[in-house]
Parts: sequence; structure tokens; C-alpha cells
Amino acid sequence: MSGRRVVVTGLGAVTPLGNTVPEFWSALAQGKSGIDKIQAFDVSAYDCQIAGEIKGFNPVTAFKNPKEVKRTDRYTQVAMAAAKEAVQEAGLLSGNLNLDRIGVLVGSGIGGLGTLEAQHTVLMQKGPGRLSPFLIPMLISNIASGLISMEYGFRGPNFAVVTACATSGQSVGEAWRVIRDDDADVIVAGGSESTICPMAVGGFGAMRALSTRNDEPQRASRPFDKARDGFVMAEGAGVMVLEELEHAKRRGAKIYGEIIGYGQSADAHHMTAPSPEGAGAALAMQNALKRAQINPEAVDYINAHGTSTPQGDVCETMAVKKVFGAHAKKVMVSSTKSMTGHLLGAAGAVELAICVKAIETGIIPPTINLDDPDPECDLDYVPHKAREAKIDVAMSNSFGFGGHNCSLIVKRYA
Repeated sequence: MSGRRVVVTGLGAVTPLGNTVPEFWSALAQGKSGIDKIQAFDVSAYDCQIAGEIKGFNPVTAFKNPKEVKRTDRYTQVAMAAAKEAVQEAGLLSGNLNLDRIGVLVGSGIGGLGTLEAQHTVLMQKGPGRLSPFLIPMLISNIASGLISMEYGFRGPNFAVVTACATSGQSVGEAWRVIRDDDADVIVAGGSESTICPMAVGGFGAMRALSTRNDEPQRASRPFDKARDGFVMAEGAGVMVLEELEHAKRRGAKIYGEIIGYGQSADAHHMTAPSPEGAGAALAMQNALKRAQINPEAVDYINAHGTSTPQGDVCETMAVKKVFGAHAKKVMVSSTKSMTGHLLGAAGAVELAICVKAIETGIIPPTINLDDPDPECDLDYVPHKAREAKIDVAMSNSFGFGGHNCSLIVKRYA
């Protein structure tokens, strides 16, 4: 059977703006920034010294067995915490559910880079005999998905998408496809990333991809602004519960919204740069609209990929204009990375959750730090302050190195 409707029944998030969805959403609506000086290590030798770090996070609370903390990388720990919130909120821990029909698709763009870095030091200084027996399972990008299934006994489909910064967007999209095609009734889907470590900050810095506005951390991530100078790396996780509509209705679950469109494409152009005029991004958005069977005019709000890189913001703007035509100037667009920073593989799921909350609350989070818009970025980016508006349909864009593009569309459930 195909064409089953898929709804969102649970949300979980761990971000630089808060370690639960209510905390995170409250800060977003107030236009707060989660960016600050890096505390994880000495950054005095680095061009970029700022990031969006999680604050006050206690990984012990994320596991049934606290010993798992020592056997897992931080990216898995934050994934577990976000999954726990989503699973609890969706009510998956009560009732007589068929666990064979509940799956997990939680990916990571990079995986346990911090573990790899630390264990390489051990190898070089003390030899192979001192390596952790958990080294490999700690660093692989599919282990968060596997551990979530073990924690809750979910025996349905389980895999991890790895498409750089499109990872969690595509995880949600593939989860939607799995449920639609009747291979599961429920999927816990999303992504996680925690790479505020010397290797990652140094590596992205070597690419000249990161902002170096070190003296003004809260003003550093400034998508679509003329003075933007690169993205600000962040850590966190976004996980949501997707569920077949009739299954959700039978058990009386709260329904946040319905996923109606998922589009993908490849730039086939460059290792890191977007395709000229955002052709790949436009194709992903067009494919999502086609799958959703709606016209562009039906979309009220776009949560942009909007990383604050000079080229990427212009190309996404051009892509929106190409897809939305005259409606491009009417649709509200914001980049919440201006507040969260760029959560890399976790960004797509977190930003789709923001779309869901925008539909629920009628609040559009702003693009902060948009003081002097780039003349080539001339859409309605909801600058500085949140805006109240009725949202029925929202789109979330995620684009990754390697030319991976993903667009998701969620609508008000009716």
C-alpha cells in the first residue's frame, strides 16, 4: 500500500539555545543568540574562536544505563537526549505498540570526530594497546540510530543518512517515505552533531568557511547581511516522531502537523560551492512542491538553509526566486542559524521542528543581525524580531557539501 499520510507526533531538540524544545523555542521567539566564545578547548591559535555550544547538558539523564555515557561520543549523547524528549512527548512508552513497526533513522554528518581525535592522540602517545575497545562504535555515524533502537526496543527499519549538512533533513524525508510505503508505522527520525573540537574548527577554518568575528560572537552569524563572513559552527540534535496518520489517531496522539513533501537533488558541480544560481537547490524545492501537489503560492514560510556564507545565501535567494516567481517577495523567509549557528548534520531536523512550531504558534522566528541586507538578497527575511502570522504550509531547506540538497514541506493538520 502506498500514499499513506504521515504526521508529526513528537519533537525533541538539544541546541545552543536550550536543551529541550520549550527552552529552545522560547529563546528563538525572543531573537536570542546561542553563539559565544568556544569553551571546549584553547582556541587562541585558531582564526575562528566562536561557536554555538550546548550549555548545561548532562548526558547521564539520556540513558537508562548511565554506563553508556563512557561508551558513547558526545554526538550520540545529544541524539539520545533529543530522542528521549521526542519519544516521551509522543507517548511511545505507554500503550500496546508493535515494536516491529517502529523504526529509527537518526544520522550524523561527521559522527564521532572528537572521539577519533582523542583516540588518535592515545595511539600516538601510548600505542595501540591503550585504544578504547569502544573506539569504532563510538565514532561511526549510524551508532546513534542503533543505540536509540536498543534503548526502546524499536525493531523496525534502522539506518543512518550521511549527506553532510543535509543529513537530518534527508533522514526525516526518508522516514516519511518508509512510513508512506507501509514499511513501518512510526519512525524516530533526525540527526545529531557535536564537533566543537580542534580538528573540526581547524578544518572548517582552513576552508575559510567560518566567521572570524570573534569580538562579537552574538553578531557573527548574519545570514543575508552584506557584512556576513562565513558560518558559525554549532552542536546539537533534532529528533522527531513521524507516524502514520491512522495509527496516530487510534492511540490519541497529539498531531503537530503533516509532512506532505520531500524533494532531493544533487548540484553535480563542486565539492563545497553551490551550483550557479542555486540550480540544485531550486530543483529540490520544485521536487518537494511536486510531491506535495501544491503550488508555490501555498507556502507561507521558508526556513532557509541560510548559513551566512557569501555565496550560499545569494544562491539560495536566487533559487527561491526561480521556484516561487512573483510569490518569492511575499513568502516569509528566515534563517534561524543566525541564532543557533550551523548545527551541520543536525540542522535540517531542528529547522523542520521550527517550521512545525511556527505552524502551531503563529510565530515566525527572525533572522537576527540582518542590519544591512546584501542587495542580492532581497526577500522578506523577517529581520531582527519575530513576527506573528498564521502559517498553514512551511518549507525547510537543507544543503550539504558534495552538492546534496533537500527540501521538506509540512502543513497544518486538518
